[in-house]
Amino acid sequence: MGVPLDRIAAAPSDEDKVRLTAALILETFDEYYIESRGLPGLAKAAFERRDPATTIALSKQRLMIYSVSVAELGSQLKSAFPSLASEERLWREIERLYLPRIEGRYEADLAFAYIHSVRRKVYQDDWKPVEYAFSEEGTGGFGTLAEITLAFPGGAKLYPETVGEILAIPDFRVDYRDIRGDATRVAERVNRTLGLDGQAADAIQEIEMIDGGFYRNRGCYLVGRMRLRDGSLRPLVIALLNEAEGVFVDAVLLESDHCHNIFSSTLANFHVTNASYHELSEFLFSIMPKRPLGHHYSTIGFNHVGKVAVMNELKTELATNEEVFETAVGFRGTVAIGFSAPSSAYVLKVIRDHPTGNYKWGHFAGVASVLRKYSQVHEINRTGSMLDNIIYYNLKLDRASFDPALLEEILEAAGGAVSLQGADVVFKHLIVQLKMIPLTVFLETAAPEDAATAVVNLGHCIKNNAAANIFNKDLDGRNYGVSKVLKVYLYDYDALEPFTEVKIRTNIDAEEGEEDIPDWYFEDGVIFLPEEIESGLRINERSLRRLFREVHGDLMTVGYWQTIQDDLAAGRVPRISIYPEACRLQAED
Repeated sequence: MGVPLDRIAAAPSDEDKVRLTAALILETFDEYYIESRGLPGLAKAAFERRDPATTIALSKQRLMIYSVSVAELGSQLKSAFPSLASEERLWREIERLYLPRIEGRYEADLAFAYIHSVRRKVYQDDWKPVEYAFSEEGTGGFGTLAEITLAFPGGAKLYPETVGEILAIPDFRVDYRDIRGDATRVAERVNRTLGLDGQAADAIQEIEMIDGGFYRNRGCYLVGRMRLRDGSLRPLVIALLNEAEGVFVDAVLLESDHCHNIFSSTLANFHVTNASYHELSEFLFSIMPKRPLGHHYSTIGFNHVGKVAVMNELKTELATNEEVFETAVGFRGTVAIGFSAPSSAYVLKVIRDHPTGNYKWGHFAGVASVLRKYSQVHEINRTGSMLDNIIYYNLKLDRASFDPALLEEILEAAGGAVSLQGADVVFKHLIVQLKMIPLTVFLETAAPEDAATAVVNLGHCIKNNAAANIFNKDLDGRNYGVSKVLKVYLYDYDALEPFTEVKIRTNIDAEEGEEDIPDWYFEDGVIFLPEEIESGLRINERSLRRLFREVHGDLMTVGYWQTIQDDLAAGRVPRISIYPEACRLQAED
């Protein structure tokens, strides 16, 4: 560091300490930013080496790097400059010096979020809210979408030659195993799906592809869009894998709903070899408008910019629709109180001081323990099957935004985390998630085909989580939600356990009778009986239970779960289901 902490501690006046602190915060932010921007290149190299374990490790690093940097600096400043924890005027002076130094920089909004994060860390144990907002003075100039995309010609249909040029975008240091064949198959799939027969010369008006690759786990994605003759936009997302014979196209995604399956903050963030995060988020929003803009920032690893954007969206929703927060639809949580506004895209949660009488896990380890589980979910590969949560600390919301009955319940049941300060409700912690329809509620009113899709996706959700070493010991359908695109997510995390620590047992071969108490009954730890999954999920409709057994009967066998545990113990990365089989090239070609 150019500004040693002991120099701040030894400075003769607050004025000197403030000046040095402003310089140190910016210096530390720059170190974080440079390191974070280097990770996509490392992820690309890992893809080229067929090294998914390194890519996953990089994803974990990407998710944690900001928080670790802020936590370390906040702790150090609190020690070197203790007055920062009590005198807000000092922060006003620090910002007065800090803001001019970030003005005009592209990443100015992130730099502004960083200083507020450090301030929040210094205030961690106090009821001192810090705004989650952007500074107008500290906002850099953004570019245009044209600056992050490569344009390709349209025409009567998509031609293999154009696809070949698109496949060259990542500039891999390894070869495709059959780039001409892949280009032909991609072109044929696109033309067949869109009904392009080559008769209309302007069927595709233009094609824009992001200049860079999106890397995560085993895959690389090339992301773009096509503007068609009627002016509509269609996604063009090409999923690449790299195996022993070389790189190849595994799937082509042409529907916005299919893109939602992979471009989700519920997966570990993408490493994108293009640094223009504002334009990238805007581009993703253009092909996936059902997903709020703030979450697109999180998709590409800029969680803290997304955090501010989500809070802005929430406040705008309330003002625009003239609504207030009310108790969330669905099962009342035994550990968390969920609330939302009727038209909002989000659900908010605060952890109760003590669980309700329906709590079924014995000893309650406390609020901090539950928050750790929600935090850990943010720091792991969520495989597209766990709803991401944004955790806000020391956040204030307008008291008038709450239904009086809801506010009374929150203050009574979660008073350790919520207080009133004048016209504000201050939360020591607040969890925000995208709004889902609880699975059991969804199945009560859904059309038969939609209910069937959701039940099949529920099985994929459970399998994907197990492949990421995530086990929900409360396999209750009320803990799962259905999205607008019928994707199923786990969204309640107080019963999560590492899957490798779960003991898989069965009663299938046991004989009835009191004298035959199974040996596992006396074991410590989490015991899991696969044959009990179906009954626990609360799927009431007989035909849906039969469908679940037909598609995911392996979930009810010890062998399936043991194989996943063995793979995880050996350091292998199990495959997960991200996009529909119909999107894969071999599905029809």
